Amino acid sequence: MMNRLWVVLGAVLIQLCLGAIYAWSVFTPALKDAGWSKMDTQIVFAVGLATFALVMVFSGRKLTKWGPKKLAIIGGVTLGIGYMFAGSFASPDFWPVLVGIGLIGGAGIGMAYVVPIAVGMNWFPDHKGMITGLAVAGFGFGAMIWVKLAGTWGNLINEVGIMQTFMYYGVIFMVLVLIGSIWMKMPPKGWLPEGYQVPVQSAGSGGEDFSAIDMFHTPQFYLIFFTFAVSAGAGLMSIGLMKLYPMEALQANGYTMIEASAIAGTAMALFFSIANGIGRIAWGTLSDKLGRKNSVLLMAGSQGIILLAFTYMAGNEYLLYLGATLIGFNFGGNFALFPALTADEFGNRAVGQNYPYIFLSYGVGGIIFPILGGMLGDLGNFSLAFTICGIACLIGAVAIAIVFPPYKCEAHRPFSVHGFFHQLHIMDDDIDCK
Repeated sequence: MMNRLWVVLGAVLIQLCLGAIYAWSVFTPALKDAGWSKMDTQIVFAVGLATFALVMVFSGRKLTKWGPKKLAIIGGVTLGIGYMFAGSFASPDFWPVLVGIGLIGGAGIGMAYVVPIAVGMNWFPDHKGMITGLAVAGFGFGAMIWVKLAGTWGNLINEVGIMQTFMYYGVIFMVLVLIGSIWMKMPPKGWLPEGYQVPVQSAGSGGEDFSAIDMFHTPQFYLIFFTFAVSAGAGLMSIGLMKLYPMEALQANGYTMIEASAIAGTAMALFFSIANGIGRIAWGTLSDKLGRKNSVLLMAGSQGIILLAFTYMAGNEYLLYLGATLIGFNFGGNFALFPALTADEFGNRAVGQNYPYIFLSYGVGGIIFPILGGMLGDLGNFSLAFTICGIACLIGAVAIAIVFPPYKCEAHRPFSVHGFFHQLHIMDDDIDCK
């Protein structure tokens, strides 16, 4: 039997490539020099995120039918083709880049993303938070690698140009995902880790499996969806603006354009990206001890406070590094906590089919908040964008605070205000499923 540690290696290799979308900000200065507006750069980013989330619903449905290995291969090939398509033109025109990276590349990410999560949880049911964090850590660390390779490490954009960089990345992504897919196999039927006990069929244990329709009939689904949308959306906007906003703020405080660019680039490529990867592992592992709900509440609440303070931090080099680190750390936690929370609330075995619907909130947040940030940036008001995001995260923390484990037997009861709060277990905990 395959050693389950190989699954971790395969998951990280795949996610390193899928994290390329978070390296988008390294291309935005060159695209602006080519005549793109700030809004244009954020549209491509937002379309990539939305396509990623929508296609992930499709891939979740196909996971059982096609198998995880085949799905990962299709995703990797699609991602590579998207970047190569974008790089095959003579200049970085908006529409080819939108189609290649936003639509085709986003679809490739959506195809492959659910595979390491579902496979990892099946091999590590005893450490759901930790394995989910490890499985998606590569997504965060990948951003740092691709930013640095295009920038200060490999200097690809300056040496070969942005179009050739897209071509190189497409080939690299395809190869690495194909290697990682070798270990994307589900464990044999009935296999369990030594000493592990299957959870009983009770709410909140992951032992009671909800269908997608069952899940849609619970208020918990919508509260979790909202919290993920605002928490992830705020982080996604921060990624898109982590170079542009600090550059403006730093120059307003007396830094030269070259100094501001170097500082902002370091904040994104080093502090944000490393913290993003570490946060996925740390929050996932922590949630195995604190519980998923408490961890999401702490993460969303602290993120709201940090985003509100970031408007005062962006113009100071060291405060910028601190702010980028904290935002990246909390942002990374979303991708470890929400898959595990979905498994806890709606069933371990159903997570591959149910989590993509929760993940649609990522697409919602990825459209609304980055475009909001781009619009306000063009109006010269980046600080208002971060303030709005901070308030939204605090509201999300309140929403998650009233989420309690759902009971499948309640899912299809007729809607009423009393019934809504009863399902949340706010009004009472006396659940009658007879």
